[in-house]
Amino acid sequence: MSLKVRYADGTEGEITGAEALEVYRHSLSHLMAAAVCRLYPGTHLGIGPAISDGFYYDFECPETFSEDALGRIEAEMKALAAGNLNFEPCVLSKEEAIGQFAARGEHLKVELIGEKAGETLSCYRLGDLVDFCLGPHLCSTSQIDPGSFRLLSVAGSYWRGDEHRPQLQRIYGTAFLTAGELKSYLEQLEEAKKRDHRKLGKELDLFSMSDEAGPGLAFWHPKGTRLRLIVEDFLRSELYRRGYEFVTTPHVARDTLWKISGHYDYYRQNMYVFNIDEDEFVIKPMNCPGHIHIYKTQMRSYRDLPLRLAEFGTVYRYEKSGVLHGMLRVRGFTQDDAHIFCTREQVAGEISDAIDLVLFVMKNFGFDQYKVELSVRDEANKGNYAGSEEDWALAESALTEALASRGIGWTRMEGEAVFYGPKIDVKLIDAIGRPWQLSTIQFDFTLPKRFDITYTASDGQPHPPVMLHRALLGSIERFLGVLIEHYAGAFPIWLAPVQAVVIPIAERHHEYAQRVMRRLKEANLRVEVDGRNEKMGYKIRAAQTQKVPYMLVVGDKELESGEVSVRNRFLGDEGSQSLELFLDKIEGFIRERSVRP
Repeated sequence: MSLKVRYADGTEGEITGAEALEVYRHSLSHLMAAAVCRLYPGTHLGIGPAISDGFYYDFECPETFSEDALGRIEAEMKALAAGNLNFEPCVLSKEEAIGQFAARGEHLKVELIGEKAGETLSCYRLGDLVDFCLGPHLCSTSQIDPGSFRLLSVAGSYWRGDEHRPQLQRIYGTAFLTAGELKSYLEQLEEAKKRDHRKLGKELDLFSMSDEAGPGLAFWHPKGTRLRLIVEDFLRSELYRRGYEFVTTPHVARDTLWKISGHYDYYRQNMYVFNIDEDEFVIKPMNCPGHIHIYKTQMRSYRDLPLRLAEFGTVYRYEKSGVLHGMLRVRGFTQDDAHIFCTREQVAGEISDAIDLVLFVMKNFGFDQYKVELSVRDEANKGNYAGSEEDWALAESALTEALASRGIGWTRMEGEAVFYGPKIDVKLIDAIGRPWQLSTIQFDFTLPKRFDITYTASDGQPHPPVMLHRALLGSIERFLGVLIEHYAGAFPIWLAPVQAVVIPIAERHHEYAQRVMRRLKEANLRVEVDGRNEKMGYKIRAAQTQKVPYMLVVGDKELESGEVSVRNRFLGDEGSQSLELFLDKIEGFIRERSVRP
């Protein structure tokens, strides 16, 4: 779908695709600002960009916006749009712009304009609203489909993202080029609310967070810890099988380590620093320097490489309170981290193996769809990146060849490489179509040189190894948050914290229920008995609410026959069967890591 747009110099043109959607959303952010200013006199404007899933605008308003206010603002937006208002551009001198916005009392805009380089800047008028903006925008509000946008929520924000500056109110909205696309997106949002890992984490008694303890710090309950250990044990076993060695590094280290790595200079605002006696220490924000320290403890030969060091390493990073989000954005988290030290000749094989490992692990967790991005340098600003031309050519060639050899398509992301090297990012697609950034494979040209690590090559000379950073899940916390939402808490039987609950019908069946539980536990199944003095229907509903895969009902008939009456969470009543037959079937599902029996 193409859109006719008007640029800041007054010329018009047509755009399509992602660019058209971004301009549409940005134009709606201006329309929302116009509606808010009309409904709430005395409001001052912050900024209002388009974002990946919609748009927002920050307001300094004497009144507090309630959720009910969104409906009134949305109605006003539609009324303004029906008036066929033009987005009228103009170019002002910086001095004129400051004067005009100051006269309107728009002190936030005056601050922004004062920081703009150049002698002139562009503005757009929409009815009574004037906002400075590079554009382009729609030509007029007649291009806006009233059924294509929706205001979603109100949140607090800080001016310029600085918690020491004035607090503002941010209204989020979303928009699509057609009403049908909006409808699909809103349906996805409703489904996402049902799957919210924060809600399910509480209902299933998996984890909790506490303002008393501090935001962004997770407390794993017994069932959540069980789930976490299942995931870690699966990974640990597979990594040992593939030639990784596990290490454990301290949670704190002297600032010297982080100054050598460069984190102290470039990442200081995200690190927790404290003093012991006269020395400054850092709570580790990443595991890489610790793994390099282990590498350095002895001389390495080319015969020792590749060396693959893995760790479930807990790290801590300062995140602003406003961006924390359940398990998906926290301050303390455990990375399934690995660093591979290898020769240049081994790089291609190591990347290929890492890609195989990513896809193998994700398939076992039930993720079959994914998108791959290859992040490379901004060719116009090569000076911002570490490493030689030869390094970058080797790295990019190894990454692209590994993807191409598997027939994996990828999107090339210009300028998205980290400063120390290019990378592959794998974005998983969950059950309701949302992408999640989890797995990554990254080159690093910088840390081996900073720490002066080498190996003795076949020529007898020291050479710096190639270093690869590799994460499969990204972090345990984030991955389990995604996993909870992917399955809506109804985990496959091999992952379920409780795989079966035995439900005795009456008091006289309790002893048999305990015998059934003991036999299943001998086979390493995770089983509980619900011996509460409640009706059968209540206990079955309780097990279903807790999303337990199997309910084994035992009464007089089962006691006499030595069987169990099986109820499957997915398929319902499966009838009576011998305990050994049930056990054989379940062990098969677990062995195969079946997503759904």
